Amino acid sequence: MPASPTKDYDVLILGGGHNGLVCAAYLAHAGLKVKVLERRPIVGGTAVTEEFHPGFRNSIASYTVSLLNPKIIADLELHRHGLNILERPMMNFLPLPDGGYLLTGDGRTKSEIAKFSQRDADRYDAYGAKLEEIADTLRNLVLRAPPNVVEGLGLRGFREIGRAVALGNDLRHLDLEQRRLLLDLFTKPAADVLDEWFESAPLKALLGFDSIVGNYASPYDPGTAYVLLHHAFGEVNGKKGAWGHAIGGMGAITQAMAKAAAEHGVDIQTNADIAEVLVEKGRAAGVVLKDGSTVKGRALAANLNLKLLYTRLMPEDALPADFLMRMRNFKCGSGTFRMNVALSELPSFTALPGKEAGAHHGAGVIIAPSLDYMDTAYRDARQHGWSREPIIEMLIPSTLDDSLAPPGAHVASLFCQHVAPELPDGRSWDEVRDEVADLMIATVDAYAPGFANSVVGRQALSPLDLEREFGLLGGDIFHGALTLNQLFSARPMLGYADYRGPLPGLYHCGSGAHPGGGVTGAPGHNAARAILSDLKPFSSF
Repeated sequence: MPASPTKDYDVLILGGGHNGLVCAAYLAHAGLKVKVLERRPIVGGTAVTEEFHPGFRNSIASYTVSLLNPKIIADLELHRHGLNILERPMMNFLPLPDGGYLLTGDGRTKSEIAKFSQRDADRYDAYGAKLEEIADTLRNLVLRAPPNVVEGLGLRGFREIGRAVALGNDLRHLDLEQRRLLLDLFTKPAADVLDEWFESAPLKALLGFDSIVGNYASPYDPGTAYVLLHHAFGEVNGKKGAWGHAIGGMGAITQAMAKAAAEHGVDIQTNADIAEVLVEKGRAAGVVLKDGSTVKGRALAANLNLKLLYTRLMPEDALPADFLMRMRNFKCGSGTFRMNVALSELPSFTALPGKEAGAHHGAGVIIAPSLDYMDTAYRDARQHGWSREPIIEMLIPSTLDDSLAPPGAHVASLFCQHVAPELPDGRSWDEVRDEVADLMIATVDAYAPGFANSVVGRQALSPLDLEREFGLLGGDIFHGALTLNQLFSARPMLGYADYRGPLPGLYHCGSGAHPGGGVTGAPGHNAARAILSDLKPFSSF
């Protein structure tokens, strides 16, 4: 689309990913004049569906559904706008090097666990119940701004005291043991928490995988238990903890959001690459695009990686020095190598042979047989640049959605870890991308012989590719690590947890704000509330 002429809006949304579209839809529904500026040719950010090989389409970056908030689905009427989500037939499939396997879901989880440990099977329900109690408490906080740490006792100070009191009321119903578990989950290594509950390596690997998804860390590192908990917040079609597939791929989510936004009058402009954020008289006033055009707005909501925003797109002298220093040190880097693969046939696993579609083909296939394996993968990546025995989660969405591949063929998403966001020897990821992609294919082939021969096309996205294509600095899928110093009231830092930036008129509506990464829509929802309270105080939703 050609660049539009200079025009004033109430709110400019910088970045047309899912959170930006959510924010735009809520603001426009409240009567504000809103424009979304998206750098790529299509909206959706990382939640897009594209053809990556002739005849084969897939969710190019984000690849599975669970964390998308049900309130947002209902408020934006996403199902009316075409969204259809199916639950996976099975949850997860963990093939093992010795030919064994663990397959969970559909009422068979405990019997599967009992193959390895009856004690673990007996304890599994209690573990799930404990985790769910904490997840339920934190779900209540997802669609609210956390208490913001501010100086003084002015209007903002009293407002934050009110939020702190509300938080205390939310936590009050937890008994002392639950509060201890909450503290453990925020601070401990995931391995420590799992070791306290279970004894079998396959079960701990299957559960512990969630602690390192998009997290450049070992499950033995403090704080990884929170990432495990973060992935427990989700639900699919009202079923808590489930994972699913959007028919048409992840792009179906953002296309539905774009339709909802457009229905309320949002102006969406693609191919709108931002060169600079304009600051006039000490406040954010608009943007200059790389084509030279200017777009002005009373407010700007950034759905970009915040480190990218503040260190590359804003004049340095417009920002408080201490704020800029902390943003330069904001930790970004997921250790992620993302692949999309076109297949002539379904893989046949040594653990469960057969190329006819089975329930395990519709599960999340996890290649990482133990926590120690994950630890070695991380440490190897730190030293070598990538894990020579990598961690891979593979999904084959075409088993649920035949619109993605030609008849009889399939597509697979490979979410691969660990790789270093920047290679330790100074080489570029462009030099080694194909070598690492070959390794990922060979790793799957070791568990499913013949897989490599079935690959008819592939797309490989290194951390550098993810940064260039989607603005994910260091390939960070969460727009910033989910570490204790970058969570809740400290996301992105203390003093800026209320979705307001350091300049008047500047807001944060992306995953760099609470509650963090994943296709949730929550930061966009919460930022819209903050913007409305400033621009249209008597409006709410």
